[in-house]
Amino acid sequence: MRAFIIVIDSFGIGKAKDAYVYGDEGSDTYKSISDGISIPNLISLGFNNIDGVEALPKAEKPLAKYARLIEKSKGKDTVTGHFEIAGIVSLKPQPTFPDGFPKHIIDKLENAFGMKILGNEVASGTEIINRLGRQATDEVRPIVYTSADSVLQIAANESVIGLDKLYSMCLDARKIMCGDYAVGRIIARPFLEGENGFYRTSNRKDYSLLPPKESILDKLSAKGFDCIGIGKIHDIFSGQGLTKNVVAHTNEEVSEALLEVMKQDFNGLCFVNLVDTDMVYGHRNDVDGYRKCVERFDVYLSKMLKLLNDDDMFIITADHGCDPSTPSTDHSRENVPYLCYVKNSEGENLGTIEGFDFIAKTVYKYLTGSDFEN
Repeated sequence: MRAFIIVIDSFGIGKAKDAYVYGDEGSDTYKSISDGISIPNLISLGFNNIDGVEALPKAEKPLAKYARLIEKSKGKDTVTGHFEIAGIVSLKPQPTFPDGFPKHIIDKLENAFGMKILGNEVASGTEIINRLGRQATDEVRPIVYTSADSVLQIAANESVIGLDKLYSMCLDARKIMCGDYAVGRIIARPFLEGENGFYRTSNRKDYSLLPPKESILDKLSAKGFDCIGIGKIHDIFSGQGLTKNVVAHTNEEVSEALLEVMKQDFNGLCFVNLVDTDMVYGHRNDVDGYRKCVERFDVYLSKMLKLLNDDDMFIITADHGCDPSTPSTDHSRENVPYLCYVKNSEGENLGTIEGFDFIAKTVYKYLTGSDFEN
C-alpha cells in the first residue's frame, strides 16, 4: 500500500481562531489569489467545498474527503507545521528575535565564522540582499537576518565565500543556537550578482531542529515501511525517519520527481513539499505569481491522479499561510486544507478538525491498521 502527503507550502485557507495573537487578522491566502484562478482538479476533489472557503464553483460531488484543519501547535512556521502534520504537536513556541539577535550570540557567530557579520535585523531576504549584497561581496562578509518566524538566515555571495563555507557556517550556527535560542531553522541563503542586481540561487539549504519526538516517519520506517521524502522534507526533519531522499528544488522539479516515484512500487509513505508558493511568491507579496504557481500544480495534479493505484491514499494539505496581499512578507497563522482521495471511495465533508496531526493519524491507520500514538 502507498500513501502520499503533498504539502503546498503556505497555502492557507483563512485566519485561524487565534490569528490575532500573531497579528494576522484578515489573512486568507487562498481568498487573496482566488480571483480568476483555474484549478479544476483541486475543485473536483472538493477544495472549494471546505468549511469557510467562499470561492466558487463548488463541486457537486467532491471526489475526496475534505476538511478544514486547525493547528494545535504554537507558531506559524514551516517546521512547526510539518512536525504537526507528521504527528508532533509543539505547545511551546520556538523563539523569535524581532529586534535581531543579542550581541553575545553575534559575537559567538563571528568567532565561529571567522568573519564580521552584516545585518542582524528583521528583513525580507530579497530586500536585504539587494541592500547589503554589494558590501557583503566586496568585504567578503555574510549577512545574518531573521523574520517574524523562528529562523536565522545566513546570506552570502556563493562565488566569493563559497557554498561549502556557507554550509559550514550554518552548521556552526545550528550548534550555537540552542537552549533558549534554539530557532526552528538555520537557512543558508546563497546569492549571486547578475545584470539586474543580486539574486538568490537554488542552492538554499535548511538546518532544522531535530524532531523532539518520533514522527510518523520514524514509526513507519521502524516497522519496515518505505518513507520517501521529496523536496524540503529531508531538511525539515533532518533526515530523521526517511529511508530515501529525492533531491528537488522548484515546484516543477518536485512535481516531476513525484510523478517518477508514483510509477514505482513501494510500500509506505511519500512525503512531499512544494516550496515555491511560499518562498518565491508568498514572501514576495506576488499575488499573480502565487495564483499561477497553484494553477501549474493543478495541471500536474491531473497527471498524478491518473498514476494512483486503487488502494493508494493521496492527501493534499498545507503547513501555514503566507497571504501575498497583506503588507507583511511573513507567514500568516491560518487554517489549512485537507483533501484525502482514494479511488472508488466516496467524497465526504469532514467539517472542521482540530489538529494537523489528524493527517499522521489517518495515514498511519491506513498503512498499519493501528492507531498512531505519540
